[in-house]
Amino acid sequence: MKYNNSSPGLTRGPEDRSTKPQDPGLCIINAGGLEVRGTQSRDVGSSLAMDYKMKTQMNQTTTTMKNGLSPRLTRGLRVEKRNRGRFPSPDLKSLLTLSFFPGSSGSRVNCSRRWILAVVIIVFGSLSNMLIAQRVLTLEESIQIAQQSSPDIRKSKLNLVSNQKSLAAQRASLKSQFSLDVTPFIYSQNRSFNESFSDWSTSQNYFSFGTFRVSQPILATDGVLELTNTFSYRDSNTEFDELPVNSGIITYSNDLGINFTQPIFTYNTRKLELKELELNLEDAMINNSLQLLTLEQQVTQSFYNFYQLQNDLTIARDELENQEVSYEITQNKVEADLLAKEELYQAELNLATSKSTLENNEVSLANAADDFKLLLGLPLEEDISVDVDVDFITSQVDLNQAIQYGLESRMELRQREITIERSQFDLTRTRALNEFKGSVDLSMGIIGVDPVAAQVYDMPQTTPRVGISFSIPIWDWGEKKARLAASNATLQINEIDLEQEKNNIIIDIRKTYRSLQNLENQIEIAEQNVKNAELTYEINLERYRNGDLTSIDLNQFQSQLSDKKSELAAALINYKIELLNLKILSLYDFEKQQPVIAQPELDTY
Repeated sequence: MKYNNSSPGLTRGPEDRSTKPQDPGLCIINAGGLEVRGTQSRDVGSSLAMDYKMKTQMNQTTTTMKNGLSPRLTRGLRVEKRNRGRFPSPDLKSLLTLSFFPGSSGSRVNCSRRWILAVVIIVFGSLSNMLIAQRVLTLEESIQIAQQSSPDIRKSKLNLVSNQKSLAAQRASLKSQFSLDVTPFIYSQNRSFNESFSDWSTSQNYFSFGTFRVSQPILATDGVLELTNTFSYRDSNTEFDELPVNSGIITYSNDLGINFTQPIFTYNTRKLELKELELNLEDAMINNSLQLLTLEQQVTQSFYNFYQLQNDLTIARDELENQEVSYEITQNKVEADLLAKEELYQAELNLATSKSTLENNEVSLANAADDFKLLLGLPLEEDISVDVDVDFITSQVDLNQAIQYGLESRMELRQREITIERSQFDLTRTRALNEFKGSVDLSMGIIGVDPVAAQVYDMPQTTPRVGISFSIPIWDWGEKKARLAASNATLQINEIDLEQEKNNIIIDIRKTYRSLQNLENQIEIAEQNVKNAELTYEINLERYRNGDLTSIDLNQFQSQLSDKKSELAAALINYKIELLNLKILSLYDFEKQQPVIAQPELDTY
């Protein structure tokens, strides 16, 4: 771009790309990719013209690190940032203006001073770019971050902890339970009519007691064995209104007994409840593992989608670079009257289309970055990119082995089995509805009473007790029969779901296996297509330089090259995703050739 200083303000002149002889007073500064040209005539007050161009070119290694592209995919790609027609920033513009247009119109611009100033500007610009660090994420790092911050995973782990503690509480309830009930003081006063003496009496009672109890549930029989001991103190005094008879007594008593209660003709409720809680915990563990696998799948798909958009952006930059070269060639030929002017219009159209595509890809990449950061739980202000190696390495996949591992290890099948077991428990409870059942109570005790606490067992007495009871249903109007039919139907549905789940697993593994085989062929074809498209473009670019090809035809070859590169990247990404799908379907990692074991970490909660 050319700027003229014929007026107090800077005005942008027409763009001139033609080659001109260098002015003797021309000072050229080129360092770090910034090229500044300044010329000044020897006459005081004459115009000062300058032309500048800023160009930043990143090598393949930098592109690979920042955009997550493998060197194989970036062959022939050159990421180039151009800034034509305007200064890089307002601060740089003001510095250049002050350096090249001093306040005194008669001062001579010193070339060495301008060279030093340009170098300082470049150094500070590079340092500022280094300070803005970009976080480069790999797939493994992304999955680990998502597992720590995902709300679904956190809820799944909390549900897992809840079921674990419920099972621990149920198991603790099967151990001996110790309790102590203490009543320190009870006072009561009653007035009643005594029929034996035909007189009214007033009774005052002071009473206190404590009971120590040991209860032991019996899991095998659903019975309860209980040991109790009650020690009491009683002070009772009775006064009659008319009769000169008053009675008062102070006694201590101790009642020690053992009791056993056993239900009969019914199911074991304790065993059933314990088994249910164990199944709940196992189901929660399976859900947590499935959540982890689902999250891994979501992160992987979002990761590769982000990577593909990065690759599309690089391809769009490469296409823009090629269109700029084509535009320069066309412009030079039109200026030399070697091509018709409509060829320049077509070149401008192609260039504008490439710029539009580049801007659209930049917007798509920015949106995908926000979605990816939201999925990982990262700050939206953080600048990120992804680094992935999508080099094609064929994985040895055995279809029969995949199906075998899937049927043996898939957690969804175990979930179906748990559902069937729960249905069987419901059926057991339904059978116990309005059923004939009974209970047996056996107890043996020894009690002693004496005014002296130490002598309560001087004259002990035994207190045996035996009891048996039955609950006999007579008529329930068909309630139990209907509920049993409903429970049986639910059980059969769950059994059908289990068989259907097995068939779905086999079908999904077969489909994924076929897709992998097809993608291997597609990748080989896509790689060859990229090579052919690159050679075709280079040959036709040379033909275009020689005037044997129109810009419309050259644009078709450029579009073909971009499409083939995108198809290759998409095929490689789809291959990686299908490998992950096969890993989730069979719970076997064919890349590492080892089974997948997803176990939750309970010790941290």
